[in-house]
Amino acid sequence: MEKELVLVTGGSGFIAVHIILKLLKGGYRVRATLRTISRQDEVKSMLARGGVTEFTNLEFIQTDLTSDKNWMEAAAGASYVIHVASPTPATRPEDGDEMVKMAVEGTLRVMKAAKASGVKRVVLTSASGSVIAGHKSHPEVFTEEDWTDLTSNIDAYQRSKTMAEHAAWEFAKKENMELSAVNPVAVMGPVLGQDYSHSNQIIKGMLDGKMRFLLKAAFDCVDARDVADLHLLAMTRPEAAGERFLATSGENLTYKEEAKILQRNLGSAAKKVSTKVMPDILVKFLAVFNKDLRMPATFLGQNTACSNAKAKKLLGWQPRSAEEAIMATAKSMIELGLIDK
Repeated sequence: MEKELVLVTGGSGFIAVHIILKLLKGGYRVRATLRTISRQDEVKSMLARGGVTEFTNLEFIQTDLTSDKNWMEAAAGASYVIHVASPTPATRPEDGDEMVKMAVEGTLRVMKAAKASGVKRVVLTSASGSVIAGHKSHPEVFTEEDWTDLTSNIDAYQRSKTMAEHAAWEFAKKENMELSAVNPVAVMGPVLGQDYSHSNQIIKGMLDGKMRFLLKAAFDCVDARDVADLHLLAMTRPEAAGERFLATSGENLTYKEEAKILQRNLGSAAKKVSTKVMPDILVKFLAVFNKDLRMPATFLGQNTACSNAKAKKLLGWQPRSAEEAIMATAKSMIELGLIDK
């Protein structure tokens, strides 16, 4: 019997590579989309670092979120589509509206192609950014019932993820398609190459000594391997159809607590890690000039704690601890020589 084919979009990304690893190890065939087709060797080397060296069940196709070209071919014959590709803070266009347009139109291109090829289900990689943003007074833990407040002053990245997820749900409802969404918090875990998540850059900044002062902000985090597990559960489990799932270890850590985890576990390798905290008023002032601070600055003074109860109860998902996820990031970055000496 032929193995089922899964289309994974944005195949060179940090989360996508972990998903492809899980799929190949799970006996699926994978077709991965790349915006730059010359990156396929880079993807293979990341997969090899993750323990897969046999690539007969892996193929690549060139697509772009901003063009119709090749999307129908990409989805042809696929049983499932996992749509991970999205403009991220690391690849973001300067124009926020452009970022939103790219995310929304790209998602609709994928949904249309999935509909045309008759896939069983689409799994959308959304983000906690489409759940928690714009809620200055939200004392209780966030759940999948919550949505980002688009009328609030939020960053373009959160706006793009929220509007793309809304567009996917509307399309699925109109076309009677099966859709699940996975909404990861800050994604940590083993870095497999030069392409890693925006959240991992924070750990790198701490270890490099570039983050001399920390924000007085807290975020949940989750291991990329657990995010990949949750995507497969959302893809295959009947009860996951029509549902969204927050992917979080269930622990809400301040930057200072993350820094202390590095110091506690790494000894001299964490000698440049600072635990000094910058006052909120200074962060907001500096964010005017420093675009890297703009997104985190919008969360100052806001609760960001998320619940993982739904994924655990409905799908039996069991995530690693935040500390394990953070240490996997740090150790892999040190091993890859990504930390400035």
